Amino acid sequence: MVVEYHHKNINELIKRNWFLCGVLLCILFAEMYPSLGATGGVLQPEWSVKYGAVGVIFFISGLSLRLDDISAAARSYKLHLFIQLFTFLCIPIMVQILSALLWFLLGINEWILKGLITVSCMPPPVSSAIIITKAIGGNEAAAVFNSIIGSFIGIFITPVSLLFFLGSTALLPMINSVIILSQTVLLPLGIGLMLRHFSIVQVSRLPHLGSVSQALLLFIIYTTFCDAFITHDTPMNASDILITIVLVLVIQIGLLYISFHSSQRTKWYNASDVVAITFCSTHKSLTLGIPILRILFSGYSHFSQITMPLLVYHPTQIILGGLLVPPFKKWLTYNRSK
Repeated sequence: MVVEYHHKNINELIKRNWFLCGVLLCILFAEMYPSLGATGGVLQPEWSVKYGAVGVIFFISGLSLRLDDISAAARSYKLHLFIQLFTFLCIPIMVQILSALLWFLLGINEWILKGLITVSCMPPPVSSAIIITKAIGGNEAAAVFNSIIGSFIGIFITPVSLLFFLGSTALLPMINSVIILSQTVLLPLGIGLMLRHFSIVQVSRLPHLGSVSQALLLFIIYTTFCDAFITHDTPMNASDILITIVLVLVIQIGLLYISFHSSQRTKWYNASDVVAITFCSTHKSLTLGIPILRILFSGYSHFSQITMPLLVYHPTQIILGGLLVPPFKKWLTYNRSK
């Protein structure tokens, strides 16, 4: 009887936290079979992720939203202003100050610190923040709107930020980036919105769309870690890897805390807005980040040390997001009932 009771509790625990369990399994599987999901591998993530998984995620977002929601989100200029300023101004300045202190006081590897500064200048991603916001029950329309806007703004602002903070920049293929973003984000999102708006698809008959989005995010996590495990540009010692992981974790927790509490204390945002702000303003894009790093630092003997913070930052923000879903759900439910 006792064994059956514990077995039932374990099953319920796994069911409630299936996404987190999935993240851990993806990391384990990526370590065992990295060539399967790495760039150029059997799963072809350069196509299946960029044009498949991300496109389907935004198609589902389009189905789950209404045009009225997007219109209302577009008018919330104070919310957009907070997210974009925090993403492109506050985070780079805070990380720049922290990096200067770490180099001066502790003498931490300057190339790792340059990698952290590069990460801080990146735009938001176009998937993870939206899915986490949706999983919690936050303002999904605002998350979608700001992720798209941030990605387009980042094409122009990120090179300028890198020039200002690092003294170097990359000539990004802007037209190509706009085309890719349109194909992978705007087009599927627009199709989903239209199908719902004209009642061609009945969303009420598709109750598991959210689970499909989260499953696709797990696929993205797996391929991300495959690339991380299979990349061997220059050997890094264990202390560099450990320092990078600790710094990225501390920075992310600090940014989440600052973003959450500073947005919560103003009367401009409701609880759903705070959820969107917390994740949209602190997540950073690996998709745009890796090409920029390869343009800037390809051929450098310290390329691995510069790239490591971004490779660590991307999965860490997803893992932290997965861990924060249950407590944020409780916080959101409590604040809505007040």
